Amino acid sequence: MLPANDQRLIGFSSQAAQDQRSLEADLLGYLSPQRFRQHLQAISSDPHPAGSEANERVAAYMERVMREAGWAVEMPTYDVYLPVASSSHAALITPVRRPLNQQEDILSDDPYSAHPDLEPAWLAYSGSGDITGQVVYANYGRLEDFRQLHQMGVDLAGRVVIARYGGNFRGYKAHYAQEAGAAALLIYSDPADGGYASGLPYPEGRWLNDSSVQRGSLQTLPYPGDPLTPDGPAVSADRGTPPVRLAPEQVALPAIPVAALPYGSAVEILKRMSGEAVPKGWQGSLPHAYRVTGGEDLMVRVRVEQTCRMRRIANVIGTLAGEAEPDRWIVLGCHYDAWTFGTADPNSGTAALLMLAEALGAQARAGKRPRRSIVIAHWDAEELGMIGSVEWVEEHLAGIKRSAVAYLNADMAATGPAFGASASPPLRGPMAAAADSVPALDGEGSAYARWLAASGGDAPNWSIPGGGSDHVGFLARAGIPVAQASFGSPVPVYHSAYDNMTWYERFADPDFASGPALAAVDGLLALRLANADILPLDAGAWPTDLEAHLDYLDARSAALGFAGDLLPAREAIRRLREAVTAWEEARDGYLERGALSEVVLTAVNDRLSALERQFLCEEGLPDRPWYRSQYAAPDPLDGYATWPLPGLRHAIEGCDSEATERWQARLVASINGVCALLDEARDLLAH
Repeated sequence: MLPANDQRLIGFSSQAAQDQRSLEADLLGYLSPQRFRQHLQAISSDPHPAGSEANERVAAYMERVMREAGWAVEMPTYDVYLPVASSSHAALITPVRRPLNQQEDILSDDPYSAHPDLEPAWLAYSGSGDITGQVVYANYGRLEDFRQLHQMGVDLAGRVVIARYGGNFRGYKAHYAQEAGAAALLIYSDPADGGYASGLPYPEGRWLNDSSVQRGSLQTLPYPGDPLTPDGPAVSADRGTPPVRLAPEQVALPAIPVAALPYGSAVEILKRMSGEAVPKGWQGSLPHAYRVTGGEDLMVRVRVEQTCRMRRIANVIGTLAGEAEPDRWIVLGCHYDAWTFGTADPNSGTAALLMLAEALGAQARAGKRPRRSIVIAHWDAEELGMIGSVEWVEEHLAGIKRSAVAYLNADMAATGPAFGASASPPLRGPMAAAADSVPALDGEGSAYARWLAASGGDAPNWSIPGGGSDHVGFLARAGIPVAQASFGSPVPVYHSAYDNMTWYERFADPDFASGPALAAVDGLLALRLANADILPLDAGAWPTDLEAHLDYLDARSAALGFAGDLLPAREAIRRLREAVTAWEEARDGYLERGALSEVVLTAVNDRLSALERQFLCEEGLPDRPWYRSQYAAPDPLDGYATWPLPGLRHAIEGCDSEATERWQARLVASINGVCALLDEARDLLAH
């Protein structure tokens, strides 16, 4: 991988590089804090969860902005299974009778906190029920926490478990609590994890106050998207034949009632617990000793009533058709539905993409249309399980595999000054180069240089985007390289009523500079992918990344006492390094000669855009056949992290020699497929 400070434009001939530099300078001139703020204000002034009239108004605003900017806009609709009404209550029953607050306080310093459409917090896809029981504290509610409770002999049958946010996706807390026999679950935000332990609480500071409460979805199905249509898109009835749907009772959504609390309510339970002290590492920051069990005298009631039915959602998809290769797409996206106002999550990213759409549209009107098509997608119902993006990927899967070059996600990506990024290996070099062309917001030099310095090494600690956002369908189902850049700072008010313009302007980004910076990085990367003569995908990042994953799996095998032999995969990686070197030499030499053939370029780019798809496995991953990429998939144990090489990892975790051999053979075949495509592309340039 080339260092980011190598300012050559990879994949461009000399003349095309000069034209591209001029185009990029022109693009940056369109981006402004004022325009970013205007869009952000417009789309986050009201609570707008998926399925609400307020969310429809946000969609209409985005459609109008993009049409006026010259984009062709579609709004495909889907009929999906969503919660339509939910009431959530928690209370102490003994030794005192006391209802527990589940809604943020109205603050004189924050006019949004008094919005009439705000409701008490609830959690999507909770089971319904009315449970009164004794209490057990489960730390973060991770798998290892419930295993430790079991080892300690703590009986969870019929109990109300209380666990703090953090450590894993909230849905897995419910899944593990239910598996362990709990009758109900309360999830709260501990001040150790973004509250007064970190700094001054809101509104004096950015951190959680004692009424801040996190909403969210609990869906942990072995597939993302609409719960009732795992095998295809839930297209709306007016757009074609309705899909075959599962019955709700066939879907393993949570059966127990689950409610969310702020720490000002959780303390009323935790301070009254009288059992044994918690294990090391389980103590939070509330001012008392944490205990595992509450005792017979402490009884808590959890009552949830939730109704789900079919509701219509709509994505807003804008396309700026390319001049030379309109059937090759660079896709950027961010969802727009929010639990409340969503100023940081997600709409900081949404507003940045709207501003970028205006800038690219202005260039197109001035005769500077990209070579390849650029698509900007605003997804609906992400907060309920990435539903809008997954249904779109399922509907257009063949076209995405044929045409999509990359997907750039912008969810919650403009919340402060610090740059960071995650990406599939082929997009790491291009992302680093784009970020190296954008000034840092938190110091001297470029955004990339500041990130590199903060990483303390020769290269940042790249990762592949994990679960929980709209890139998942593109990467794990369609085999498309994905990336997410962000300019950020802590957002402890995530999914609360305080994620609004008042909090954002005071504590996240008072200058509204992060949106233009994000639009600059994503815009430069998108334009380079769209305009390069030869797609600038960084095949050279794969060998190093693969070696690191195999090193981890070797260490994991040793820890499990399992004798896994990964030498065949390492030999395939050695061949990949050779193929990459030969390809890069041929590419650079061809571009230097300057006699470019459109026929040759098309054939070469066909092969380059198919590289990531070599890692697709059509039968899917073990226990999760919806996920098809054997390169990366969401962690099946916590939902947020990534499992690189998930099929091989699953086999090793099970100490299964036959499965390890089978998945390694598939990985070797995929690596050899990448080598073959690179060799074909190299040979095409030689003729």
